[in-house]
This record gives sequence, structure tokens and C-alpha cells, in this order.
Amino acid sequence: MGALNIFESSLRRGKFDESRKLPDGSLMEITKVYPLDAVFDDMESVPEDIKTNKRYSGSSKWTVQEVVECVKQDFGSIDILVHSLANGPEVSKPLLETSRNGYLAAISASSYSFISLLSHFVPIMNPGGASISLTYIASEKIIPGYGGGMSSAKAALESDTRVLAFEAGRKHKIRVNTISAGPLRSRAAKAIGFIDMMIDYSSANAPLQKELSAEEVGNAAAFLASPLASAITGAVVYVDNGLNAMGVGVDSPIFENLDIPKAAN
Repeated sequence: MGALNIFESSLRRGKFDESRKLPDGSLMEITKVYPLDAVFDDMESVPEDIKTNKRYSGSSKWTVQEVVECVKQDFGSIDILVHSLANGPEVSKPLLETSRNGYLAAISASSYSFISLLSHFVPIMNPGGASISLTYIASEKIIPGYGGGMSSAKAALESDTRVLAFEAGRKHKIRVNTISAGPLRSRAAKAIGFIDMMIDYSSANAPLQKELSAEEVGNAAAFLASPLASAITGAVVYVDNGLNAMGVGVDSPIFENLDIPKAAN
């Protein structure tokens, strides 16, 4: 698969070394990388034109069911499942102009994929394990430009998090949470096209006037996946410098005569 080849090539060239660095200076080892297209649960559900697409040439066992079987064969069981994927083919379109296929594709790739992954992985997850996904505040607030059904997909993801927390908790003693991260200059965010403006907006209006880092989001994920969060499940955890708490943008000219606290230089 093309994306897998890009990832493995970047890994070999050391492009991820900085983010893999551990406190003692060594690099976190990545034991194995599996190809995965989380839109497909099993090979029977894959259309013939997808199976023969050159994008998948040279790869095998890339559906959700097949990847779980490979992980079980290689490792037996797991403790942590992280869902960090989304795709909206019409994300640049307003919702009123989004097609049915575009909307359903966003839901399938960005929210149902979490249900599928968890339902397939949960039989090999150890009791007390944790599952985490990534959401966005567009699930509950209007973010112009974040279209194509992606806001609906994130709302579904958050609702599913609560239901899955109940079901996976009762049946398997697995915790399920999601992180609502603020704007980051990630590769995925850059594809939307206005991430720099969102970062500037956050810096101007959030209680903590600083740029959010990927490490801060990772720290929250590490906490939620650890025994330190053993009583936390079904939660949307905001990691956004407090932007979610704001009701208005304080950089508006309307507030120019108010004494708005600002970060010290």
C-alpha cells in the first residue's frame, strides 16, 4: 500500500526519530507495522475494483479482521488500542453541498472504523485495557470550512465513545475515551487548508496563549492508556489550551475597549 511504503521509508530515513525519542535518549522501537484499510472489515466486503487497485499491490491481509488475526498470531493479546484516523473526501465542501456518498464515506472512515476496530480487537485485549480515539470540537461547535460530513462524523465518534465505554466496560473491562485536541500542524490538518488560521485563532482566544504541541496530546493519551486513569471511561478529554471553554472570541473588535488579560511577554 502506498501510504505504508511512505511511512516505512520515512521511518528508515529517521524522519520520526525526534518523536520516538525516550527520556533516556534512546528511540522507541517499532516492532512491526501492519498495512490496514479500516474502511473494510473483511476481504468479503472489499469490491473487486479495490482488490485489483494498484494501491494495494504488494500488500496482503489489510482488512480489519485480517490485521487482528495477524496481531493475535504475533503477540497473542494487547493492552492498548489507539484509533487515530479520519478521512472525509469532501471535507472542503459545505454540508449543504456534500453528497450522500461523501457524507457516508466520512462516517465510515472516521467513526464507524473505531467501532469495527474495537469490536474485532476486544476479544484479544487484556481486562483493564484501554482504547483511545481522537475527536475535534467541530463535533459540538460550528467550524466553517470543516465540512463534508466530518463534523457529523466526530459527533458520532463521541456518542459512540460513550456507548462503547458502557458495552466494552461491562463485557470486557475495557475503558474507552476520546481526546478532543486543539489545532495542530499535523499532516492531516494541513490537508484541510486553514490550519494556520485556526492556530492563530486559538493562540489569541484560548485561556492558555501558546501553541499546542503534539507531545501534549501524546501525554494525555499516555495518561488515559495507563493505570493512572483506571476509573476514567466514556470521557471526551479536551487538550486544547482551554479553547473549548470560551463562549466568544476575545480578539473581536467588539471587545477592544475591555481590559482582556493577555499572556506576559
